[in-house]
Amino acid sequence: MTLPASLAYDRVTRFLGSAWFLLLGLVVTLKLGTMTGEPWTSLVSSLCVAVFYLMLALLILTRGPAKAQAEGLLPRIAAFAGTYWPWTITFFDRTDGALLNLASTVCVLIGMIMILATVRHLGRSFSLVPQARSVVQSGPYRWIKHPLYLSEEIVFLGVVLQHLSWMTVAWLFLHIGIQVSRILYEEDVLRRTLPEYSSYEASRWRSIPYVW
Repeated sequence: MTLPASLAYDRVTRFLGSAWFLLLGLVVTLKLGTMTGEPWTSLVSSLCVAVFYLMLALLILTRGPAKAQAEGLLPRIAAFAGTYWPWTITFFDRTDGALLNLASTVCVLIGMIMILATVRHLGRSFSLVPQARSVVQSGPYRWIKHPLYLSEEIVFLGVVLQHLSWMTVAWLFLHIGIQVSRILYEEDVLRRTLPEYSSYEASRWRSIPYVW
């Protein structure tokens, strides 16, 4: 028996996506073993990032099937670039500043808590490529439409602080632009697939209340 092309594609991307974040989690964990004598803020910051990568690997592996997804190449490029490319920052040199590592820890912890709270309500509707599964209106979705993107950006800010340079700051702003495009693609497919989404989106901010 052969798998439908869409199902086979979903399984392959799910496996590869999960494997990528498992690899990143392993890289950070191995670095932890060589950080003896470094400030506790640096150790805690790295541990939080490793846990974050493992959490993403699990989310990708357990997500449910989609009812529809965005058509065309650009939404997929934005999704894969926004999800996988920025985290190569893990391979950059780390900063030694205790204050930067403390700020990094705070950002990563806040972002992880927000992600866990969001996923608790999102469930298996979690996706990478813009897809439609259901309109979630509980938890943080009562106030904003895209709390997961906001949470991820807070974590990414924390990782940038671990590897602070002009290049990583440029990556941060580029990543924000990519995330905005992902939000717009996702809203389009939700609007076209789920009739109840139109009334929901009319009364919610996208990511930051009173700003956007």
